[in-house]
Amino acid sequence: MDRMLYVAMSGAKETLRAQAVNNHNLANASTTGFRADLAAFQSRAVDGSGFASRVYTQSASTGWDHSQGSLQSTGRDLDIAVNGAGWIAVQGPDGKEAYTRAGDLQVDATGQLTTGTGHPVLGDGGPITIPPYSSLFIAGDGSISIVAQGQTSQTSSTIGRIKLVNPANEQIDRGDDGLFRMKDGSSASADAVVKVATGVIESSNVNPAEAMVNMIELARHFEMQVKAIRTAEENAQAATRLMSLG
Repeated sequence: MDRMLYVAMSGAKETLRAQAVNNHNLANASTTGFRADLAAFQSRAVDGSGFASRVYTQSASTGWDHSQGSLQSTGRDLDIAVNGAGWIAVQGPDGKEAYTRAGDLQVDATGQLTTGTGHPVLGDGGPITIPPYSSLFIAGDGSISIVAQGQTSQTSSTIGRIKLVNPANEQIDRGDDGLFRMKDGSSASADAVVKVATGVIESSNVNPAEAMVNMIELARHFEMQVKAIRTAEENAQAATRLMSLG
């Protein structure tokens, strides 16, 4: 196979892969607490006979963006945002502990505290269940206080505390469900230093304008690679015609 054709083909394939990552970020620009995926191109030599005169590109994941999204005020008692570093512990679909920055909490029909996507929020003793209440308040350390239905404001009680953790960024990784987990399969310890703000949620840290510009740039790169493939085909056809004249 002609090396030019191989280089152009691999470039087009890897550009599409990078475009998929960028488009995934752009699609989640309004997802609460979303962390953008990062990808970068790496050069690789084309091995084989002859001189090492060609290199091809490879798109590789370089992790995720650790920066915090902006805090947006909502005024909801159940909306919280981790202020600074840290994570909210939830129960993943597999029943194991996982972590998220999405603090758009809600209470389902059974009284269980969940995230906006339905993941049960964990406390010191497992998933948190909230009794019927007339008012609710979440403190900075994650403690949940309520005034039970039929009671006065002087009879508020603390019913639990949201588990807040702060593992090192290199110790966690994102799963296909969007939740983060410890790479070694363990559960992170609660960290009393992590604090939350109430009545606000954290937005996605994706920059939509930057993602749009990157999408256009990658599309142009793909077009360039396709043109190179066509040029390689035309060169091969011209060489075939020249050889047939002999």
